[in-house]
Amino acid sequence: MKRKGIKNLIIDLGGVLLDLDRQRCLESFRKLGLADVEHTLDFCHQQDFFHSYEKGLMTSTDFRNIIRDKIGKMIDDARIDAAWNSFLVSIPTYKLELLLELRKDYVVYLLSNTNEIHWKWACSHAFPYKTFRVEDYFEHIFLSYEMNMAKPDTEIFQKVLKDAGLDPKETFFIDDSADNCRVAETLGISTYMPKAGEDWSHLFK
Repeated sequence: MKRKGIKNLIIDLGGVLLDLDRQRCLESFRKLGLADVEHTLDFCHQQDFFHSYEKGLMTSTDFRNIIRDKIGKMIDDARIDAAWNSFLVSIPTYKLELLLELRKDYVVYLLSNTNEIHWKWACSHAFPYKTFRVEDYFEHIFLSYEMNMAKPDTEIFQKVLKDAGLDPKETFFIDDSADNCRVAETLGISTYMPKAGEDWSHLFK
């Protein structure tokens, strides 16, 4: 299972571990009355408030209030959170098993562009498995909204390498974004970009 010369794994969350459903999320917000939902929730070309939220530059209250303003009526927090979290599906159990196996041979880190609402949902619904919780799968968890920086900015990769004391030549990064992988490679990190829903366990066989 060991990749030659690699001691550290940095793994993305959404699209790599966690399956996503963009259409379900769009439909959930459409039901709340969000006009022009395709433009407002364009996950490929996110608006400034999404970036600000992922970088922790606004609170969850601020985020919800922006959504309320766009809808044009009072919607309670729980309904907004439920619609927002409908983007997240699940982490297949075979990937959770794989993370546990990988920890035997590597030092495993999570690096995710995410936000408080999504992360709380993931901790409660996606990672619990048998007796395991989110902290059991990783040596350390790096989250954009806690770090006030986000991929693909070079600084977030530099911070991870520095804080974890990693040699980039001994580090392998798995992420579903070509831009994120390209920037990591400029720092000497090896990368792999899985397709949506891919079982990438073949990388370690």
